[in-house]
Amino acid sequence: MVNRLKAFLPALILAFVLGSAISTQVILANVEAMGLEVPLDIRMSTTLEDIAGMASTYLMLIAVAFILAFPVAGWLTKRLSGQRTLLFMIAGFTAVAVLNLTLTAALGIHVLPATRTLPGLLGQCLAGAAGGGCYGWLRNRQLAGN
Repeated sequence: MVNRLKAFLPALILAFVLGSAISTQVILANVEAMGLEVPLDIRMSTTLEDIAGMASTYLMLIAVAFILAFPVAGWLTKRLSGQRTLLFMIAGFTAVAVLNLTLTAALGIHVLPATRTLPGLLGQCLAGAAGGGCYGWLRNRQLAGN
């Protein structure tokens, strides 16, 4: 259990930080598309503020999504040996997709504005895949005794 947690926390943080940063950059790209300039220092400070601001909500939502998806991927790794990292990447991608689509359907709004567009939603899903891949990779190292 402790080893799973040691793999889960870095994976969760990676997915959250990437997802938050991607979300911020998608929104700022939309601002630039309207003809306004967004300097690099504003991009960086806004990204850091969003990471801090979204930690109490989006981080927890991703945690729940991963808690539901990762046991399925773990079960599949017993049937498809040698595919742990790939299966957890797919689980992370799918978990974040289902999370965002479910919230949108249930609430009638996009909780994360960047997911209004397909590139924004895919960016979130790729962040989930990165988190899932991180989890799978760390678990592989743990199971190999490294």
